[in-house]
Amino acid sequence: MKLTAVVVTYNRLSLLKRTVNCLLEQTCPLGQIYIVNNGSTDGTKEWLDSQEQVTVIHQANVGGSGGFYTGIQQAFQDGADWIWCMDDDVFPRPTCLELLLKESNRPHTGILAPRRLLDGKIYTNDFQEYDLTHPFASMYQQRLAKQIVDSPVEIKGTAFEGPFIHRDVVDTIGLPNKDFFIFCDDTDYCLRAVKAGFKIYYIPDALMDKQLFFSNDSWAVRNQKKKWKRFYQIRNATYLNHHYGENIGVKYLRGFMQVIGYIIPAFFTAPFSKAWSWKDIPALWKAYQNGLKENLGK
Repeated sequence: MKLTAVVVTYNRLSLLKRTVNCLLEQTCPLGQIYIVNNGSTDGTKEWLDSQEQVTVIHQANVGGSGGFYTGIQQAFQDGADWIWCMDDDVFPRPTCLELLLKESNRPHTGILAPRRLLDGKIYTNDFQEYDLTHPFASMYQQRLAKQIVDSPVEIKGTAFEGPFIHRDVVDTIGLPNKDFFIFCDDTDYCLRAVKAGFKIYYIPDALMDKQLFFSNDSWAVRNQKKKWKRFYQIRNATYLNHHYGENIGVKYLRGFMQVIGYIIPAFFTAPFSKAWSWKDIPALWKAYQNGLKENLGK
């Protein structure tokens, strides 16, 4: 059985070094480790080119979705039976892969998801159901964050922060949609897998640590740093609801409520805070419009 890891990185060399070290220390050895470098400019390229224990793919910055597209494609073509995907800001503990593999014989299993810990506390955005019919409800239902989970449980969605993907999934539904750039590519991929009949399981004993960001930033500074990401967040969430929604309300209204949830704070805080400016408002609206048109890309 060939086990392959795929790590996507961009300008976070210190974190990448830790991730690679964690992969090399797994009690269940990996057959191959692919590092997809999305055009880093911080010395990542030079460091990777000096490493003999990883296989490096350098490409332009096409976002996380483009990175996973490339990495999963290469791993699949090279015959991987299981593909372990992650960003450079999660760090699997030594037995993580071993414990994931232990659960791989469950019937119809396509994806296994580890438990992530943020600052030592359980961090999860995994969920057990999709709501594609009620526009005033979240798409993500029965979140594990609101439950006590101490044994493997079936879920419907997880993040690209450690999913262990069987090659049958790739063979059946293809690769992640690279045009998302960032955000929602993982939700889209899980939804496609579930619709194709695969099961996804959350494995709480398989542990990864997750890097904590922006912990000391003010609300305004935090919003400034994340502002460019809001476009993709709104556009891609609107796309998901429009593409998979089962009625007009979900297709149009759910995304509208999300963008209004950003526009209203931007409108009222722009004169008083650096978090938002007036020019951000039409950009937010454009993101919603692009999502409705299913116009993705960088």
